[in-house]
Amino acid sequence: MDDNAKSIIKVENITIAYDDFVVLKDINFEVKQGEIFVILGGSGCGKSTLLKSMISLIKPVTGKVLIDGKDIVTAQGNELRDILSGIGVMYQNSALFGSMNIIENICLVLEEFTNLPKDAMELIANMRLKVVGLEGAGYKMPSELSGGMKKRAAIARAMALDPKIIFLDEPGAGLDPITSAQLDELIRKLSRSLNITFVIVTHELDSIFAIADRVIMLDKETKSIIATGNPNELRDKSTNPWVKQFFNRQAVEK
Repeated sequence: MDDNAKSIIKVENITIAYDDFVVLKDINFEVKQGEIFVILGGSGCGKSTLLKSMISLIKPVTGKVLIDGKDIVTAQGNELRDILSGIGVMYQNSALFGSMNIIENICLVLEEFTNLPKDAMELIANMRLKVVGLEGAGYKMPSELSGGMKKRAAIARAMALDPKIIFLDEPGAGLDPITSAQLDELIRKLSRSLNITFVIVTHELDSIFAIADRVIMLDKETKSIIATGNPNELRDKSTNPWVKQFFNRQAVEK
C-alpha cells in the first residue's frame, strides 16, 4: 500500500441503532486507496452492522459514509446506483445462488449494472474466475465446490464490475487453516496487483496478522473504536488491557 495514497472511504460520526438500542456511536475513520483495512472486535460489537451501513444495507441514525467523495447514506436513485457499481461485496457464507452455475452467479451483477450482450458477460465472468484461480469451474454448481472454492467464486462475483473497493464479511469463516491461508494470499495478491481496497470484517487472528495493513477495533461496552493501527503494533505496544488480550489471545480474568 502507498503511504501517500488518498482516502477512498471516510466514515464520519456514524451512529447506528436498532429502535432504541444503540449499537455504535459517533464512529469516525478513513480507509486509503489500496489498503487492506480490517474491522474487528469481540462478539456482538457491531462489526457486520458497521459494514452493512457502509454498503447501504443499514441506514445509520446520523453520520456520513463517503465513498470516493459521495455519501452513500443520503444517495438515492442513479447516484446510489453509481456508487454501488464501484464497490463489490462478498457476503458471509458466500451467498451464491444454488440454482445457478458460477458463471450465471457472476453474470447477475453484470445484468443489473450493464447492457452488455450475454457472450461479453460470460467472457468477463470467466476472466474474473481465472484471476481468483477458478479457471474452468464456471459451469459447476455451487454444491459442487468446496468451501474455499465458494469463497473464491464469491470474490470473483464481487469483482465483476472491476470495483475499486471490495467488502468481505468473515471471508475465512468455516475454512480449514490451509484453505484460509490460501484465501489470505489471494486477497493480498489482488490488493497489491490490482490496487483494490479491501474492507474486511473478521475476528480470525491469523488472517488479521497475515493481511491487514491497518485495523480498527470496536468495543461492545463503549460502542466505539478503542484501537486503531497496525495489528502487530497493537499486539506489542497497546496499553489497553482488552486490546492486548485480544491480540495475544489471552483469556479474560474474572
